[in-house]
Amino acid sequence: MGLSNLRGVPDWQRRAGPATIIDGKAIAARLRQEVGREVATFTAAGGRPPGLATVLVGDDPASAVYVAAKHRACEEVGIRSFAHRLGADAPSGEVEALIDRLNADPAVSGILCQLPVPPHLDGVALTGRIAAGKDVDGLTVASAGALALGRAGLRPCTPAGVMRLLEEVGVELCGTNALVVGRSNLFGKPMGQLLLAADATVTIAHRRSKDLPLLCRRADVLIVAVGRPGLVQGSWVKPGATVLDVGINRTSDGLCGDVDFAAAAAIAGAITPVPGGVGPLTIAMLMRNTLEAARERQGSERPAVLTAE
Repeated sequence: MGLSNLRGVPDWQRRAGPATIIDGKAIAARLRQEVGREVATFTAAGGRPPGLATVLVGDDPASAVYVAAKHRACEEVGIRSFAHRLGADAPSGEVEALIDRLNADPAVSGILCQLPVPPHLDGVALTGRIAAGKDVDGLTVASAGALALGRAGLRPCTPAGVMRLLEEVGVELCGTNALVVGRSNLFGKPMGQLLLAADATVTIAHRRSKDLPLLCRRADVLIVAVGRPGLVQGSWVKPGATVLDVGINRTSDGLCGDVDFAAAAAIAGAITPVPGGVGPLTIAMLMRNTLEAARERQGSERPAVLTAE
């Protein structure tokens, strides 16, 4: 899949070797602007203002930064935000009670429980307590089931962001060989399902997969999310492939992804950098999900219209 399969080369892209470098920041900015316009239209038409509630337990610095960025994004697009922070020693019952209150709060369209939580808490169980209609992270059993069955629902933000990115750069997925390296519940599995729904031929690789380099060389679309710096080497990339690096690793040289960027950029048709590639799409899709949750909730609250036979 080379550059002939991209709809032109927009101004916000540049080149390094033969690969087009995909600017996720620019795509995310356009998406936030789009959501902002739709939020304004929705509320002007009488909709309840969308509201996002975050639950942060403990004092993990990275989590605090992520949550703050989500609240800034809410302010930018006109979504109300409600920050809830509990101490690192908060008992499970206290966190559960907070989530229950937010589930019942009509001002809250979406709820996000920031992970990871302190070791004495069960992050999966806490996330699963969020009402499906407010699960803007798309991580509950109900949301995962809807995705698996192809039914409407809120999709996990990062995989949904990848799909938006592929759409923006004009990658045709129907019939394409797509490889997802990583099988996590948070990203790998839902990513594979979204690609399958788009009629791609999907392979999911993991630590037990045999001959990972060969699997990568066969992929027209290669998506990597395992948290291992530079795992995918340039020689593993199919010439002209679209490479999306979802990994974010902190090293002594700064942030880097799971792909050897310089080597892969010399071979790929298009590639995302780290940082500035897939990452910005995650928060932008969270804003989109919060608006969609508000729309769905308004529809369910609207009284039925009775008509005479």
